[in-house]
Amino acid sequence: MRITHVETFRVPLPGPRPAFAWRRGLLGSGPDGEAAVLRIGTDEGVSGVALATRAGMAAAVEDIVDRVLRDELVGADPLQREHLWHRIWELDRTEEFPLPALGLADTALWDLAGRLYGEPVWRLIGGFRERIPAYASTVTFRDIAEYLDVATQCLELGYSAIKLHAWGDVDADARLARRLREHVGDEVPLMYDGSAGFDLPDAIRLGRVLADAGFLWYEEPMREFSVNAYQRLAQAVDVPLLVAETSDGAHMNSADFIAAGAATFGVRTGASMRGGITGSLRTAHLAEAFRVRAEVLVGEMPSRHLCMAIPNTTYYESLVTADPVLKKPEIDADGYLHAPVDPGIALPAGLDYPSTLLPYVETE
Repeated sequence: MRITHVETFRVPLPGPRPAFAWRRGLLGSGPDGEAAVLRIGTDEGVSGVALATRAGMAAAVEDIVDRVLRDELVGADPLQREHLWHRIWELDRTEEFPLPALGLADTALWDLAGRLYGEPVWRLIGGFRERIPAYASTVTFRDIAEYLDVATQCLELGYSAIKLHAWGDVDADARLARRLREHVGDEVPLMYDGSAGFDLPDAIRLGRVLADAGFLWYEEPMREFSVNAYQRLAQAVDVPLLVAETSDGAHMNSADFIAAGAATFGVRTGASMRGGITGSLRTAHLAEAFRVRAEVLVGEMPSRHLCMAIPNTTYYESLVTADPVLKKPEIDADGYLHAPVDPGIALPAGLDYPSTLLPYVETE
């Protein structure tokens, strides 16, 4: 079997309704835009697809495929994912692909293999579980009262844990963390994601509050350019750190955070930022060797497969973008995500994707 065609499609992607905000200083949710679909086809009629939904990626993916990837992939054996993964990393040396584009072909090749063998990708990888608890991952809400109301709604919907994306103000975020702990009690796991809003002194101040409030993990309080800064943070706070979400280099970069003692809870993994399914698994296995966690990034369909295949991941991240909180159809009444059942990544069945994408992700 050989790859015969590599296609890209720009497709409409409706913006979220209602719009939402991230921390102060960051842009919130965008308006209606475009997604990029990458489709890889073969001489035996089986195809695989992958989807890039981040803002601005449609044009970037189209350019990368037309200039570089099509010539690299056409004629190759689509089941030699390891070889093709390494080839794309070689090309990245001069291209400096955007992180969300780096693993797109790999994810499409895993989808192709699943469709070929009639199995969901998590089973091809080697399944570890068939369900996983979901946590509610907030966007940035207006004030403490709204956060507490959202937390109550999330617990009533079955979510077993809550992660804050707050304002990026060390004093306000500290007050919110204390109030949320008082509100939900000691038994509910809480996490905090700083979205890189702080320098080291403020990250230490907030980290000590989170430790006192018994937070499960402290995620990305600073930009992830300096492993040394994270090493010093880990030495100064007791709350465990979850790191290496946006840093380049997949498992290679995550290794530096772990070796420095800066990943005291674990590292982030996920197809959109760690080099596809293959890069995500490398990162997860590296973390497991050091007995730390590999938590999967907020879920699109590839994340669901990874959550079912990675033993050292704790939760599925489910984004809560509005108040009142709407129940996510993929999360059951007890707050669990269940394993996908359709072959491949199963994008057509993915509840995260609007119906406008289906003609482009359905394959032969």
